Amino acid sequence: MGSLSNHGTVINMHIFMVSFPGQGHITPLFRLGKRLANFGLFISIATPEFAGVSIKKANAITDDEPTPCGRGMIRFEFFDDGWDFSTPNRDDMDSYLAQLERVGREKLPQMIQKQAEKGRPVSCLINNPFIPWVSDVAESLGIPSAMLWVQSCTSFSAYYHYFNKLVPFPSEQEPEIDVQLPHVPLLKHDEIPSFLHPSTRQPFLRRAILGQFKNLSKPFCILMDTFQELEHETIEYMSKIGRPIKTIGPLCNELKSNNDATPPVSNAIRADLYTADSCLEWLDEKPPQSVVYISFGSVVHLKQEQVDEIAHGLLGSEVSFLWVLRPPPKEFNIEPHVLPQGFLEKAGDKGKIVQWSPQEQVLAHPSTACFVTHCGWNSTMEALASGVPVVAFPQWGDQVTDAKFLVDVFKVGIRLCRGEAEGRIVPREEVEKCFRAATSGPEAAEMKQNALKWKKAAKTAVEEGGSSYKNMCNFADEVAGLIATNHEK
Repeated sequence: MGSLSNHGTVINMHIFMVSFPGQGHITPLFRLGKRLANFGLFISIATPEFAGVSIKKANAITDDEPTPCGRGMIRFEFFDDGWDFSTPNRDDMDSYLAQLERVGREKLPQMIQKQAEKGRPVSCLINNPFIPWVSDVAESLGIPSAMLWVQSCTSFSAYYHYFNKLVPFPSEQEPEIDVQLPHVPLLKHDEIPSFLHPSTRQPFLRRAILGQFKNLSKPFCILMDTFQELEHETIEYMSKIGRPIKTIGPLCNELKSNNDATPPVSNAIRADLYTADSCLEWLDEKPPQSVVYISFGSVVHLKQEQVDEIAHGLLGSEVSFLWVLRPPPKEFNIEPHVLPQGFLEKAGDKGKIVQWSPQEQVLAHPSTACFVTHCGWNSTMEALASGVPVVAFPQWGDQVTDAKFLVDVFKVGIRLCRGEAEGRIVPREEVEKCFRAATSGPEAAEMKQNALKWKKAAKTAVEEGGSSYKNMCNFADEVAGLIATNHEK
């Protein structure tokens, strides 16, 4: 079993990844899978069948069919989680997570056994948050496991300190106290991950994420989609008091080897739940840094009144815009958004509406001036890696924490709202003023300058010799070492 540090091809290493069936979870795990496949590893990615239906439809993927990727192979495996989407409680996350765990604990060992029978024994299991039981299965089978944390290290620290009761957090008695985490700027009560606040409307997500912290001793390391230079002091501190942390981000950037023979990772393999609409040709026709790109990810669904105010704010600001307006999933049982009457006619060629976009390409496009985002961590990392300033429009969860950092710490953004807990509709006048400030004038120029600094730092991290590059090599070598140790026993 040779070393991977020189990008050598390694056979007989099979990494089996299990993902919670949400786009924000599947995307980073899939990006990690492509990275590891490029080292020459065999990668399996498993997630429930209902997500598999969308992935296969959007990406022309065949279930269980290995596809060449770099020096290695990648395959998908979609399993039936037994969830009935026709029942009234179809969106009960507590019940769904319990069902997924019951079925997963039974089916995952069967999937792993089937791979062994095919001559592809599993070398390591990797899961992402919401499904901590995967590390239990790994332990029971004597297989090493790792966890991919898909939020910032600051959010990881917040959950860790909350779970272990290490610092005071807002409570029913004191709902508005500030939180002081080690090596983190003071966080106001509405800047901590909102699931940790007593007023959260999603307590089931707090329970789901904290389940991972109960199991934190089982993975041999925590992989994080961040980079050392971005959250240096927090990463160093959390590595000392918890499990070893390996920063490997931005996962949206490919590793860059000095070895010209390294094959590029294929972009033909994708794991999107939706098919992206064509919009790059439209962007090609726009002047540099002139387009406001608006997308609130795969889960956030704004109130209709807020969509109306954003639409009027866009018309008032007279900026060009590309707006992702995604229809809500059928199981949510909510009405799709409607644009104000005459909006598209008034916008003319200045605006384009799509249902889904190739976001990485849009952010990398020279015409994109700024990104109006819900500040999910995938979008945050993509914005930083692309050098694009943001207009922060967080709603809940770690989004409110990411917004705080984008605006006050990384200094690449303007805040348009403070999140769902703020309980207000942001009026069109504020939207208009914010879009103007983010696209022209001294504030826009300063944000762009800071954004380009982070883009450079992100690029350096994934280049040979960079922090994330070295951590990826070390992780793959560590897995190889654990396999060799297991074989000797």
